[in-house]
Amino acid sequence: MLTFEQKLAILDSYPQLERRNVSLGRVNYHFEESRHDKKTVASYIHPNGNGFVYAGLLRGYESDDKGLVNIRDYSEAELRELVDASITSLSMFIPDAPAPAKRKKKAQTGAESLWKNEDGHTLSLRFEEDLWYLYAGLQLEMAFETVEEAEEYLAEEGFVREQE
Repeated sequence: MLTFEQKLAILDSYPQLERRNVSLGRVNYHFEESRHDKKTVASYIHPNGNGFVYAGLLRGYESDDKGLVNIRDYSEAELRELVDASITSLSMFIPDAPAPAKRKKKAQTGAESLWKNEDGHTLSLRFEEDLWYLYAGLQLEMAFETVEEAEEYLAEEGFVREQE
């Protein structure tokens, strides 16, 4: 298994990817030249070794319902092959490509909820312009396509919704 630093070094070696540090020491990599709505190639690369690469437009990879492949136990060659394929798939316009997951519920712009963990850290989740944004104070931490994705992430990180 590659270390966190090794995974970052591999992903940093791709000049077409933009590194974005997110909460809890994790890192995402975005491909701004994507010809699809999806721009995140690598998600939640974590110091514990976990992380995901988008393979939603690829065949032959075991991915979750969001098209993400867990890369925890990938070798350098396997990771590079998957990242190369992901970037290539996002670079091409594919008329019959599956559409990105649609939001199950249409929320009102300005909808907001507060989340707190056991250490007392508070994050706010806000719906703005068709995305769910997670803020730590005024600093943007992450953006999500669906509220379900955002709430799943918050729960995984030990946050619970404050009663309103």
